[in-house]
Amino acid sequence: MNSCKRPGTDKTLLVFNCHEPWVFQLGALGYALDIVVDLEGKYNSGWDDRMRPQPANSQLVTLPEALTSPKRYYCIITHNTADLLDVRMRPEPRILVLHHTLEGRVEEEGPSCDPEQMKDLLHRYVDLVGAHVVATSMFKGESWGFTDDIVHFGIDVDDYPPYLGQKAAGLRICNFISSRRRILCWDFHEKCFEGVPVTLVGHNPDIPGVEAARDWDHLKATLQSHRFYIHTADARLEAGHNMATAEAMAAGLPVLGNRHPTSPIRHGISGFLSDDPRELAHYARILLEDHDLAALMGQQARQTVAERFSLVRFKHSFLRSIEIARRKWYTRQVDPAALSGPGQAARTKV
Repeated sequence: MNSCKRPGTDKTLLVFNCHEPWVFQLGALGYALDIVVDLEGKYNSGWDDRMRPQPANSQLVTLPEALTSPKRYYCIITHNTADLLDVRMRPEPRILVLHHTLEGRVEEEGPSCDPEQMKDLLHRYVDLVGAHVVATSMFKGESWGFTDDIVHFGIDVDDYPPYLGQKAAGLRICNFISSRRRILCWDFHEKCFEGVPVTLVGHNPDIPGVEAARDWDHLKATLQSHRFYIHTADARLEAGHNMATAEAMAAGLPVLGNRHPTSPIRHGISGFLSDDPRELAHYARILLEDHDLAALMGQQARQTVAERFSLVRFKHSFLRSIEIARRKWYTRQVDPAALSGPGQAARTKV
Protein backbone atom coordinates (compact mmCIF):
# COMPACT_ATOMS: atom_id res chain seq x y z
CA MET A 1 0.00 0.00 0.00
CA ASN A 2 0.97 3.68 0.12
CA SER A 3 4.47 4.31 1.47
CA CYS A 4 6.58 7.32 2.41
CA LYS A 5 9.55 5.64 4.06
CA ARG A 6 12.66 7.50 5.09
CA PRO A 7 15.89 5.50 4.68
CA GLY A 8 17.93 4.63 7.73
CA THR A 9 15.13 3.79 10.17
CA ASP A 10 15.71 0.31 11.54
CA LYS A 11 12.89 0.14 14.13
CA THR A 12 9.26 -0.07 13.10
CA LEU A 13 6.07 0.27 15.11
CA LEU A 14 2.90 -1.51 14.05
CA VAL A 15 0.06 0.96 14.70
CA PHE A 16 -3.67 0.37 14.37
CA ASN A 17 -5.36 3.45 12.95
CA CYS A 18 -7.87 4.87 15.43
CA HIS A 19 -8.23 8.53 14.56
CA GLU A 20 -5.71 10.22 12.33
CA PRO A 21 -4.80 13.24 14.51
CA TRP A 22 -3.64 10.97 17.34
CA VAL A 23 -1.75 8.57 15.06
CA PHE A 24 -0.15 11.49 13.20
CA GLN A 25 1.77 12.59 16.29
CA LEU A 26 3.57 9.21 16.35
CA GLY A 27 5.58 10.54 13.42
CA ALA A 28 7.53 12.59 15.98
CA LEU A 29 8.91 9.46 17.66
CA GLY A 30 11.56 8.84 15.01
CA TYR A 31 10.49 5.25 14.25
CA ALA A 32 9.11 3.88 11.00
CA LEU A 33 5.37 3.21 11.18
CA ASP A 34 3.30 0.45 9.62
CA ILE A 35 -0.26 1.79 9.99
CA VAL A 36 -3.09 -0.75 9.82
CA VAL A 37 -6.00 0.64 7.78
CA ASP A 38 -9.21 -0.65 6.20
CA LEU A 39 -10.35 -1.84 9.62
CA GLU A 40 -13.89 -3.10 10.09
CA GLY A 41 -16.18 -0.66 11.88
CA LYS A 42 -14.31 2.49 10.88
CA TYR A 43 -16.38 4.99 8.87
CA ASN A 44 -13.60 5.47 6.32
CA SER A 45 -11.14 3.13 4.64
CA GLY A 46 -7.48 3.88 4.16
CA TRP A 47 -5.98 7.01 5.70
CA ASP A 48 -8.22 10.10 5.96
CA ASP A 49 -6.13 12.95 4.55
CA ARG A 50 -8.85 15.42 5.48
CA MET A 51 -7.81 15.10 9.11
CA ARG A 52 -4.02 14.85 8.80
CA PRO A 53 -1.44 14.03 6.14
CA GLN A 54 0.08 10.59 6.44
CA PRO A 55 2.88 10.72 9.03
CA ALA A 56 6.48 10.95 7.91
CA ASN A 57 8.23 7.63 7.81
CA SER A 58 5.07 5.58 7.46
CA GLN A 59 3.38 3.10 5.18
CA LEU A 60 -0.19 1.86 5.12
CA VAL A 61 -0.83 -1.87 5.48
CA THR A 62 -3.89 -4.07 5.72
CA LEU A 63 -4.46 -6.31 8.71
CA PRO A 64 -3.60 -9.51 6.77
CA GLU A 65 -0.37 -7.85 5.61
CA ALA A 66 0.50 -6.86 9.17
CA LEU A 67 -0.23 -10.30 10.60
CA THR A 68 1.94 -12.08 8.03
CA SER A 69 4.75 -9.51 7.87
CA PRO A 70 8.25 -11.00 8.40
CA LYS A 71 9.27 -7.81 10.25
CA ARG A 72 10.09 -7.88 13.92
CA TYR A 73 8.14 -4.89 15.14
CA TYR A 74 9.64 -2.88 17.97
CA CYS A 75 6.18 -2.46 19.55
CA ILE A 76 2.51 -2.77 18.54
CA ILE A 77 0.14 0.12 19.33
CA THR A 78 -3.53 -0.87 19.79
CA HIS A 79 -6.67 1.00 20.81
CA ASN A 80 -9.21 -1.64 21.82
CA THR A 81 -9.55 -5.30 22.70
CA ALA A 82 -10.34 -6.19 19.08
CA ASP A 83 -6.91 -4.88 18.07
CA LEU A 84 -5.26 -6.91 20.83
CA LEU A 85 -7.18 -9.98 19.77
CA ASP A 86 -6.13 -9.49 16.14
CA VAL A 87 -2.41 -9.47 16.99
CA ARG A 88 -2.54 -12.23 19.59
CA MET A 89 -0.21 -14.45 17.54
CA ARG A 90 2.36 -11.73 16.82
CA PRO A 91 5.47 -12.12 19.01
CA GLU A 92 6.10 -8.43 19.84
CA PRO A 93 5.38 -6.15 22.83
CA ARG A 94 2.13 -4.25 22.73
CA ILE A 95 0.47 -1.13 24.13
CA LEU A 96 -3.24 -0.49 24.62
CA VAL A 97 -4.11 3.23 24.47
CA LEU A 98 -7.21 4.40 26.36
CA HIS A 99 -8.86 7.28 24.49
CA HIS A 100 -12.25 7.38 26.20
CA THR A 101 -13.75 7.04 29.66
CA LEU A 102 -15.47 3.85 30.71
CA GLU A 103 -18.64 5.84 31.34
CA GLY A 104 -18.55 7.33 27.84
CA ARG A 105 -18.03 3.89 26.35
CA VAL A 106 -21.04 2.53 28.26
CA GLU A 107 -23.13 5.50 27.08
CA GLU A 108 -22.30 4.66 23.46
CA GLU A 109 -22.77 0.90 23.86
CA GLY A 110 -26.15 1.17 25.60
CA PRO A 111 -27.77 0.19 28.92
CA SER A 112 -27.04 -3.52 28.44
CA CYS A 113 -23.37 -2.88 29.28
CA ASP A 114 -22.25 -3.54 32.85
CA PRO A 115 -19.42 -1.04 33.50
CA GLU A 116 -17.81 -3.03 36.30
CA GLN A 117 -17.88 -6.20 34.23
CA MET A 118 -16.43 -4.31 31.26
CA LYS A 119 -13.62 -2.93 33.41
CA ASP A 120 -12.89 -6.32 34.96
CA LEU A 121 -12.78 -8.02 31.56
CA LEU A 122 -10.36 -5.43 30.23
CA HIS A 123 -8.02 -5.81 33.23
CA ARG A 124 -8.04 -9.58 32.95
CA TYR A 125 -7.45 -9.57 29.21
CA VAL A 126 -4.63 -7.02 29.45
CA ASP A 127 -2.94 -9.22 32.05
CA LEU A 128 -3.49 -12.28 29.88
CA VAL A 129 -1.88 -10.83 26.77
CA GLY A 130 0.89 -8.96 28.58
CA ALA A 131 -0.07 -5.54 27.22
CA HIS A 132 1.02 -2.24 28.73
CA VAL A 133 -1.78 0.32 29.13
CA VAL A 134 -1.39 4.02 28.41
CA ALA A 135 -4.21 6.50 29.14
CA THR A 136 -4.40 9.79 27.28
CA SER A 137 -5.41 11.63 30.48
CA MET A 138 -5.64 10.91 34.19
CA PHE A 139 -9.41 11.42 33.93
CA LYS A 140 -9.68 8.52 31.47
CA GLY A 141 -7.10 6.38 33.25
CA GLU A 142 -8.95 6.67 36.56
CA SER A 143 -12.19 5.73 34.82
CA TRP A 144 -10.75 2.35 33.74
CA GLY A 145 -8.45 1.84 36.73
CA PHE A 146 -5.18 2.32 34.81
CA THR A 147 -3.25 5.30 36.16
CA ASP A 148 0.39 4.16 36.07
CA ASP A 149 1.17 5.65 32.66
CA ILE A 150 -0.55 8.85 31.52
CA VAL A 151 0.58 10.36 28.21
CA HIS A 152 -1.21 13.48 27.04
CA PHE A 153 -1.37 14.03 23.30
CA GLY A 154 1.14 16.45 21.82
CA ILE A 155 0.66 19.48 19.59
CA ASP A 156 3.28 21.74 18.01
CA VAL A 157 1.89 25.28 18.21
CA ASP A 158 4.26 26.29 15.40
CA ASP A 159 2.23 24.11 13.02
CA TYR A 160 -0.59 26.68 13.17
CA PRO A 161 -0.61 30.06 11.40
CA PRO A 162 -1.11 33.28 13.39
CA TYR A 163 -4.63 33.98 14.62
CA LEU A 164 -6.74 36.33 12.52
CA GLY A 165 -10.25 35.77 13.87
CA GLN A 166 -11.75 37.97 11.16
CA LYS A 167 -14.90 35.88 10.95
CA ALA A 168 -17.29 36.90 13.73
CA ALA A 169 -18.46 33.36 14.46
CA GLY A 170 -17.75 30.50 16.80
CA LEU A 171 -16.39 27.16 15.64
CA ARG A 172 -16.87 23.58 16.77
CA ILE A 173 -15.23 20.47 15.29
CA CYS A 174 -16.95 17.19 16.04
CA ASN A 175 -17.83 13.91 14.34
CA PHE A 176 -21.03 11.88 14.85
CA ILE A 177 -22.79 14.53 16.90
CA SER A 178 -26.20 12.83 16.76
CA SER A 179 -24.97 9.66 18.45
CA ARG A 180 -23.00 11.56 21.10
CA ARG A 181 -25.46 14.25 22.13
CA ARG A 182 -25.45 13.39 25.83
CA ILE A 183 -21.68 12.99 25.99
CA LEU A 184 -21.23 16.38 24.30
CA CYS A 185 -23.98 18.15 26.31
CA TRP A 186 -25.46 19.02 22.94
CA ASP A 187 -28.77 20.27 24.32
CA PHE A 188 -26.77 22.72 26.43
CA HIS A 189 -24.70 23.70 23.36
CA GLU A 190 -27.89 24.44 21.39
CA LYS A 191 -29.37 26.56 24.20
CA CYS A 192 -26.16 28.56 24.59
CA PHE A 193 -25.59 29.38 20.95
CA GLU A 194 -29.10 29.77 19.60
CA GLY A 195 -28.94 32.91 17.48
CA VAL A 196 -25.13 33.02 17.68
CA PRO A 197 -23.25 32.33 14.43
CA VAL A 198 -21.42 29.00 14.84
CA THR A 199 -19.69 26.92 12.18
CA LEU A 200 -19.82 23.14 12.64
CA VAL A 201 -17.09 21.05 11.01
CA GLY A 202 -16.82 17.27 10.98
CA HIS A 203 -18.15 13.99 9.62
CA ASN A 204 -21.87 14.27 10.30
CA PRO A 205 -23.71 12.89 7.25
CA ASP A 206 -27.09 13.28 8.92
CA ILE A 207 -26.69 17.04 9.50
CA PRO A 208 -27.22 19.01 6.27
CA GLY A 209 -24.47 21.46 5.40
CA VAL A 210 -21.95 20.12 7.92
CA GLU A 211 -18.83 18.65 6.37
CA ALA A 212 -15.31 17.73 7.34
CA ALA A 213 -12.41 19.98 6.34
CA ARG A 214 -10.91 19.21 2.92
CA ASP A 215 -7.45 18.67 4.40
CA TRP A 216 -5.25 19.81 7.29
CA ASP A 217 -4.36 23.11 5.61
CA HIS A 218 -8.06 23.86 5.17
CA LEU A 219 -8.68 22.94 8.82
CA LYS A 220 -5.90 25.27 9.98
CA ALA A 221 -7.24 28.08 7.82
CA THR A 222 -10.71 27.51 9.31
CA LEU A 223 -9.28 27.72 12.81
CA GLN A 224 -7.31 30.82 11.93
CA SER A 225 -10.35 32.70 10.64
CA HIS A 226 -12.90 32.09 13.43
CA ARG A 227 -13.33 34.24 16.51
CA PHE A 228 -13.65 31.56 19.22
CA TYR A 229 -13.97 27.80 19.72
CA ILE A 230 -16.59 25.76 21.61
CA HIS A 231 -16.20 22.61 23.69
CA THR A 232 -18.91 21.22 25.96
CA ALA A 233 -18.88 17.79 27.59
CA ASP A 234 -20.68 15.91 30.34
CA ALA A 235 -18.15 15.68 33.18
CA ARG A 236 -19.39 12.18 34.01
CA LEU A 237 -18.74 10.88 30.51
CA GLU A 238 -16.00 12.84 28.76
CA ALA A 239 -12.97 15.03 29.42
CA GLY A 240 -13.08 18.80 29.45
CA HIS A 241 -10.97 18.98 26.29
CA ASN A 242 -9.99 16.89 23.29
CA MET A 243 -7.43 17.18 20.50
CA ALA A 244 -9.67 19.50 18.48
CA THR A 245 -9.97 21.84 21.46
CA ALA A 246 -6.21 21.88 21.98
CA GLU A 247 -5.72 22.48 18.23
CA ALA A 248 -8.02 25.49 18.40
CA MET A 249 -6.10 26.82 21.39
CA ALA A 250 -2.81 26.27 19.54
CA ALA A 251 -4.26 28.33 16.69
CA GLY A 252 -4.94 31.16 19.14
CA LEU A 253 -8.68 30.80 19.68
CA PRO A 254 -10.24 31.42 23.09
CA VAL A 255 -12.57 28.59 24.15
CA LEU A 256 -16.11 28.74 25.47
CA GLY A 257 -17.66 25.81 27.31
CA ASN A 258 -19.34 24.44 30.38
CA ARG A 259 -17.51 24.17 33.69
CA HIS A 260 -15.58 20.91 33.81
CA PRO A 261 -12.99 19.81 36.40
CA THR A 262 -10.51 18.85 33.65
CA SER A 263 -10.92 21.89 31.40
CA PRO A 264 -7.58 23.52 30.51
CA ILE A 265 -9.36 26.87 30.16
CA ARG A 266 -8.90 29.55 32.81
CA HIS A 267 -12.14 31.47 33.04
CA GLY A 268 -11.69 35.06 31.93
CA ILE A 269 -8.08 34.42 30.89
CA SER A 270 -8.05 31.94 27.99
CA GLY A 271 -11.80 31.66 27.48
CA PHE A 272 -15.09 31.63 29.32
CA LEU A 273 -16.76 28.80 31.24
CA SER A 274 -20.32 28.71 32.54
CA ASP A 275 -23.12 26.25 33.20
CA ASP A 276 -25.70 28.97 32.53
CA PRO A 277 -26.70 29.05 28.83
CA ARG A 278 -27.63 32.74 28.96
CA GLU A 279 -24.33 33.65 30.57
CA LEU A 280 -22.29 31.68 28.03
CA ALA A 281 -24.25 33.28 25.18
CA HIS A 282 -23.41 36.66 26.71
CA TYR A 283 -19.70 35.79 26.70
CA ALA A 284 -19.97 34.64 23.09
CA ARG A 285 -21.44 38.00 22.04
CA ILE A 286 -18.70 39.86 23.91
CA LEU A 287 -16.07 38.03 21.86
CA LEU A 288 -18.00 38.54 18.63
CA GLU A 289 -17.98 42.28 19.30
CA ASP A 290 -14.42 42.56 20.69
CA HIS A 291 -11.84 41.09 18.34
CA ASP A 292 -8.90 42.41 20.37
CA LEU A 293 -10.14 40.72 23.54
CA ALA A 294 -10.57 37.44 21.67
CA ALA A 295 -7.03 37.70 20.30
CA LEU A 296 -5.60 38.47 23.74
CA MET A 297 -7.39 35.51 25.37
CA GLY A 298 -6.38 33.31 22.45
CA GLN A 299 -2.73 34.10 23.11
CA GLN A 300 -3.18 32.74 26.63
CA ALA A 301 -4.86 29.62 25.23
CA ARG A 302 -1.95 29.09 22.85
CA GLN A 303 0.52 29.41 25.72
CA THR A 304 -1.42 26.82 27.70
CA VAL A 305 -1.04 24.31 24.86
CA ALA A 306 2.67 25.03 24.56
CA GLU A 307 3.08 24.32 28.28
CA ARG A 308 0.67 21.43 28.84
CA PHE A 309 0.46 19.62 25.51
CA SER A 310 3.95 19.94 24.11
CA LEU A 311 4.77 17.58 21.24
CA VAL A 312 8.29 17.21 22.67
CA ARG A 313 6.82 16.10 26.00
CA PHE A 314 4.55 13.62 24.22
CA LYS A 315 7.54 12.21 22.33
CA HIS A 316 9.63 11.65 25.46
CA SER A 317 6.69 10.23 27.41
CA PHE A 318 5.54 7.81 24.73
CA LEU A 319 9.06 6.61 23.99
CA ARG A 320 9.26 5.76 27.68
CA SER A 321 5.92 3.94 27.44
CA ILE A 322 7.26 1.82 24.59
CA GLU A 323 10.29 0.81 26.64
CA ILE A 324 8.06 -0.11 29.60
CA ALA A 325 5.94 -2.25 27.28
CA ARG A 326 9.06 -3.99 26.00
CA ARG A 327 10.34 -4.72 29.51
CA LYS A 328 6.97 -6.12 30.54
CA TRP A 329 6.77 -8.32 27.47
CA TYR A 330 10.26 -9.78 27.63
CA THR A 331 10.22 -10.47 31.37
CA ARG A 332 7.10 -12.61 31.41
CA GLN A 333 5.90 -15.83 29.84
CA VAL A 334 2.93 -15.41 27.53
CA ASP A 335 1.43 -18.40 25.75
CA PRO A 336 -0.04 -17.14 22.43
CA ALA A 337 -2.28 -20.23 22.26
CA ALA A 338 -4.07 -18.97 25.37
CA LEU A 339 -4.81 -15.59 23.85
CA SER A 340 -7.95 -16.46 21.91
CA GLY A 341 -9.77 -13.97 24.12
CA PRO A 342 -13.41 -13.74 25.20
CA GLY A 343 -14.93 -14.10 21.75
CA GLN A 344 -14.95 -11.46 19.05
CA ALA A 345 -14.35 -8.10 20.67
CA ALA A 346 -15.90 -4.91 19.36
CA ARG A 347 -13.59 -2.50 17.57
CA THR A 348 -14.57 0.38 19.79
CA LYS A 349 -11.93 2.69 21.23
CA VAL A 350 -11.37 2.42 24.97
